[in-house]
Amino acid sequence: MLAAVALTAVGVAPSAGAAPVPGRDVTVLTFNIHHGADPADDLDLARTAKVIADSGADVIGLQEVDRHWSARSDFADQAQWLADRLDLHVTYGANLDEDPAEPGDPRRQYGTAILSRFPILDAHNTLLPRSATGEQRGLLEADVMVRGTTLRFLNTHLEHTSQAERLSQVKAIDAIVKTSSRPTVLVGDLNATPDTPEVVALTERLKDTWPVAGQGDGLTYDALNPTERIDYVLASPGIRPRTAEVLPEAASDHRPVRVELRLP
Repeated sequence: MLAAVALTAVGVAPSAGAAPVPGRDVTVLTFNIHHGADPADDLDLARTAKVIADSGADVIGLQEVDRHWSARSDFADQAQWLADRLDLHVTYGANLDEDPAEPGDPRRQYGTAILSRFPILDAHNTLLPRSATGEQRGLLEADVMVRGTTLRFLNTHLEHTSQAERLSQVKAIDAIVKTSSRPTVLVGDLNATPDTPEVVALTERLKDTWPVAGQGDGLTYDALNPTERIDYVLASPGIRPRTAEVLPEAASDHRPVRVELRLP
């Protein structure tokens, strides 16, 4: 059952003749930040911020983002900290929402975030189906005004322990995607490789940008020795992928994926 929740290196392959077009080009990034910790589990959110800044991305989807969650991230509001540090707009989707450790403290939350150098007009988070033992996942959706064009930007992080659960989450996401004809980009850690039924189902409506604009295998996990491609940028028909690359960074246990898109 779905629940709508109010918001509180591998390579680059440019398309032929794909010179930048002001007003139509936008660079997106998907990055599972592992609550700001590197593969050794050392917390360094400033390093995460540097990776995002160096990417030059306009709109960024982040997964595994803590908000006053625990000592592992110094109880920080990581989404707001990154937004302030990078001077970006932000919206946050809490998929886990727990009572504070001490009365009067902020609620402890864990979920996804969208950062944007363009204004965010509207945003909401939808909780996705889960089993009784599964972790709650969500789909964070934002309408981003990109130089006069409204881009529908979706960010998710699917269940990692159960393919059946991922398939039910994909079905729910697809139902949401098809409710609008606006240019749509879906990013996230899908915890599934391209040949799996869940990714195949998602790419029936949204195209995988990597085979179009990337080179090589596009492996993203783990960051130190990647052997799997589980992080994606998917786009609706009419959006043209210009370049795609996996950034050779180890600020997290995932490598980020950067894609340049041309909007219709």
